[in-house]
Amino acid sequence: MPEGPELHLASQFVNEACGALVFGGCVEKSSVSRNPEVPFESSAYRISASARGKELRLILSPLPGAHPPQEPLALVFRFGMSGSFQLVPREELPRHAHLRFYTAPPGPQLALCFVDVRRFGHWDLGGKWQPGRGPCVLQEYEQFRENVLRNLADKAFDRPICEALLDQRFFNGIGNYLRAEILYRLKIPPFEKARSVLEALQQRRPSLKLTLSQKIKAKLQNPDLLELCHSVPKEVVQLGGRGYGSESGEEDFAAFRAWLRCYGMPGMSSLQDRHGRTIWFQGDPGPLAPKGRKSRKKKSKATQPSPEDRVEDPSPPSKALSRTRRAKRDLPERTATQRPEGPSLQQDPEVPTVPKKGRRKGRQAASGHRRPRKVKADTPSLDPEGTSAS
Repeated sequence: MPEGPELHLASQFVNEACGALVFGGCVEKSSVSRNPEVPFESSAYRISASARGKELRLILSPLPGAHPPQEPLALVFRFGMSGSFQLVPREELPRHAHLRFYTAPPGPQLALCFVDVRRFGHWDLGGKWQPGRGPCVLQEYEQFRENVLRNLADKAFDRPICEALLDQRFFNGIGNYLRAEILYRLKIPPFEKARSVLEALQQRRPSLKLTLSQKIKAKLQNPDLLELCHSVPKEVVQLGGRGYGSESGEEDFAAFRAWLRCYGMPGMSSLQDRHGRTIWFQGDPGPLAPKGRKSRKKKSKATQPSPEDRVEDPSPPSKALSRTRRAKRDLPERTATQRPEGPSLQQDPEVPTVPKKGRRKGRQAASGHRRPRKVKADTPSLDPEGTSAS
């Protein structure tokens, strides 16, 4: 899932690939996208981009003399789980190109495309950053640090540090792989209370006897958690390519996979936090770890049991687990006040919520007839205006 570094790399790509290009005509939206239409048309305009946290701003700027007369238009994108920008020949549009900007003639026509396979990405007109997001961990480090330390009384810091790191009000740009890598480097258990981890940083002051170069050296050798929230994403940006990606065999992601130390790596353990996000770690998970859940350790290919080993020594089914499932079936439905709240800035809501399996209401099974499933043309964004973030 794209995080702060990926949005920053995407803005760099747009500026480098489109800097010398002139675009023209209307902006074209795919018929299946449920994002807003982009009411912009110009015979000649340029495109530039900037990023902040997990958002990217695209500015369409008409050139002098272009017609019809048009003011510059800004769009803000959130990439969801699979958003990216690609520049391709017009006749080779990617299948999931949901917003397209075409270059003006003469010359071979190209298209800058917002490509989003899973359609959780979103764009807004007007160019304003989403309200409620904190300062960017990459580009606004001093403001970011001050914002966190000034608000440690917030109830978000009652939660485990691994959950607090996804709260975009304070850690704008940090996502799942970054939180794992940051905590792993500092050997901080992911389910340690966030306030306990961060309160010590309020008292941290460099010695007045140190010279400036000595202070810088001390920071580089012993960075704290907030400093790593800035420097670790910066490392990903410096790798180049696209940053995070799960596609196998693509050179763009080879450097990133070699850079990872913890996230999804063999020998690391994993648990799900209360939002269902998997956190990777090594060692003790911490005092706030979910009760009754055992951490899973990822094995290397060399140590994975062969099919013969698994057949000869099958694991017996857990009676306790089956009892738990039976008990859950007998629980009453949650009332409106007990239901969990929708996605907010406090989690990473561009990750789709996986519905729990359950019995369908009614007597469909008895009748033998099933209603045809409605197939939606698109999945609405999980970023309600002003309330949620990626």
